[in-house]
Amino acid sequence: MSPNKNSRRAPRYSPPVGGRGIPVVIGDFEVSNDSPLFFIAGLCVLESTDLLSRVGRALKSIFARVAVPWVLKCSFDKANRTSLKSYRGQGLQRSLEAFARIKRELGVPMITDVHEAAQAAEVAKVVDMIQVPAFLSRQTDLLVACGRTGKPVNIKKGQFLAPWDVKNAIGKVESTGNRRILVTERGTTFGYGNLVVDMRGLELMKDFGYPVVMDATHAVQLPGGLGAATGGERRFAPTLMRAAAAVGVAGVSLETHPEPERALSDGPNSLRLSEVEDVVRLVCEIDALIKRSGGRVAAPAVKRTRS
Repeated sequence: MSPNKNSRRAPRYSPPVGGRGIPVVIGDFEVSNDSPLFFIAGLCVLESTDLLSRVGRALKSIFARVAVPWVLKCSFDKANRTSLKSYRGQGLQRSLEAFARIKRELGVPMITDVHEAAQAAEVAKVVDMIQVPAFLSRQTDLLVACGRTGKPVNIKKGQFLAPWDVKNAIGKVESTGNRRILVTERGTTFGYGNLVVDMRGLELMKDFGYPVVMDATHAVQLPGGLGAATGGERRFAPTLMRAAAAVGVAGVSLETHPEPERALSDGPNSLRLSEVEDVVRLVCEIDALIKRSGGRVAAPAVKRTRS
C-alpha cells in the first residue's frame, strides 16, 4: 500500500457548480474568489501611531487611484519573534487606541492578529477582521474565540499544514455559527530556514468555498535566516502576487514600510512603500484578465517546425 494513498482527503465543502462559493462582507464591500481582487496591506507591527497614519494615508491614496477595496493591516504584538530581544510592539491597549484613531481618521477597515483566546472579544470591538497567525492555526480555543466574535476571521495556513488540512481549522470557526471565513496561504516549510509556495494549494483551498488570500510578503521569509531574526527576499514577493492573481484568488496580503531597512519587524520581506502602486496595478491587471475569462486563458499557439 502506498504511504500516501490517503494523504489527499476530500474537502469538507465544495462550492455549488457555477456559483461564487461563499462571499464574505468586510466593512462595506464583499469578497469572494470570483470577485475583483482586494488587498490587505500595512505595517508588520505598530512602531508608532504616526508611522501607521503615514503608511495608511499613502495606501489609501494608492488603492483609491487603482480603484480596488482594501483593509489596513497592523499587529499589536509579534509574539513569535525569533529572539527574546526582538521588538514585539506596543501592547494591546495602546495599540487598540491607535487603531481606533487611525480608523476614524482614514475611514478604512482594519485587521489585526490575536494570539490568545482572551484577546479576541476586546480586539473585535475595534477592528473589522480578526486574523489567526499561521503558527496558531490549529489552536482550538483561539479559533473558536475568534469565531464567536462574529467578525470575519482570516485563518493563515500553518507553514506545517497541507492545504486540505485547513478544513479542520475552518470547521472550528464554523462550529460557532460564523461563516465569515477567509483562508490565507503564506508558504510551507521547505527544509531549514526556507519557505516555498505550491500554487496548487490555492486551488485546493478554493474548493472549501471560502475566499482565499495570498500573503506574498510572509511567503518570502527566511525563518531564522539572520540568526537572531527572520530574513527575507522581498524581490520575490511581486512574483508570488502575480502568480496568485493568475490562479484567481480573492485577495493579496502584503506588508510595506517606507524604509524596510529600518523596520522594527519583517523589514527584509516588506515591500518598499514607494513601489507598492506599480506592483498592485500589474497584479490587478492579471486578476481582471483571469476573472473576465472565467479562469480559462488559453495558452498561445506554438508553431511547430520540422527539424
